Amino acid sequence: MLFWLGAAAFALTILISVSLHELGHMITGKRFGMKVTQYFVGFGPTIFSFKRGETEYGLKAIPLGGFCKIVGMTPQDEDVLPEDQPRAMWRFPVWKRTIVMSAGSITHFMLALVGAYFMAISVGLPNVGIAQTAEAQAKAPAMIYVGDCIRTSVTDTSAECVPGQNGAVAAPAKAAGLQTGDLITKVGDTTVSTYGDLTNAIRAQTAGPTVFTYVRDGRTATATVDLVTAERTPIGEDDGPVTQVAVAGVSWTTDQPAVLTYSAIGAIPAAGDFNWYLVENSFRAMARIPEKIPALWNSITGDERDPDTPISVIGASRIGGEAIEKGVPEVFWQVFISLNIFIGLFNLLPLLPLDGGHIAIAWFERARSWLYQRLRRPDPGRVDYYKLMPLTYAVILIGGAFTLLTATADIINPITIFK
Repeated sequence: MLFWLGAAAFALTILISVSLHELGHMITGKRFGMKVTQYFVGFGPTIFSFKRGETEYGLKAIPLGGFCKIVGMTPQDEDVLPEDQPRAMWRFPVWKRTIVMSAGSITHFMLALVGAYFMAISVGLPNVGIAQTAEAQAKAPAMIYVGDCIRTSVTDTSAECVPGQNGAVAAPAKAAGLQTGDLITKVGDTTVSTYGDLTNAIRAQTAGPTVFTYVRDGRTATATVDLVTAERTPIGEDDGPVTQVAVAGVSWTTDQPAVLTYSAIGAIPAAGDFNWYLVENSFRAMARIPEKIPALWNSITGDERDPDTPISVIGASRIGGEAIEKGVPEVFWQVFISLNIFIGLFNLLPLLPLDGGHIAIAWFERARSWLYQRLRRPDPGRVDYYKLMPLTYAVILIGGAFTLLTATADIINPITIFK
């Protein structure tokens, strides 16, 4: 029951955020004097509506978004009454149209900031200063975690590493007196500054006694580690070629907490930092979408679902439901914040019919008019949207197919973050 309540609650929060997106368009449009004739939540048949002033407000049957109708978004709109022509959106200055068209995405960013702020003062925000990926960890300081056991063979997949079983041995680093939290500064004659440097320096050694220089509690000391030989793949390549290298039985760690809570004042910059972190990762995620499509298709046809593949609102709602069911509402809100950041950025892409496409055309027209004026040539006028329809339809077709693919994968083979 908690799962379904959580999933429904997450879907409702997304519906509200999309409705607020359209509200952003409507409010800014009205403030600038544009005529807004409709504001509806949902699509399809109308359940109810009412009119206030010149705008009709209402609710439609299919709760998959919403829309607001601003008169004359393009010069080619044919439903603009003669008396409304002076208030047609396309006649307004470029900067006003830019604000109106970007207001939806700005609303998503504001929701993400508010959500992150309340997370920061309540359950806490993920510590984005901690390296989250193998690539980031390689660039992080060489602070180590010291284990008890080393698997010397890559084929050893036993549930537990036990010295003396399957070729596993006791960790030399622990035997040498190194401790979790030590910061390694030198391996043999090689100075190291990052965990990537440390790994390379260890693997470059010959198995046997090697002096490690480290810092613990502000004091520098040394320990002699009797390195052993083990099978390893190249750093960051789980399926790369296997080679015999020297190992010490250490891995990357940090002395920073994974989650940080903040005061009411400290939460303001923390929320901004967290949202910027999500912005950077959203751009990376969008850049990787094409390479993730085969994995999405394969997950539908029977392969294990890659947790790094894109999800639809269905998948996000499922994760939100799991978070409530497992008693970790911070995951619910973190997914909600991330999704708002992603939607806000995606909507600003310079492609029709996205808001970013309308903004790009408006500024293209402005730049072209400026250039023609400098060249003392007649103003070429407005862009003909009809000529862009094939490209617009292509974007709609590709976007629709991708949405269908992710939704199907989320139904047939959903991502589960709680094992």
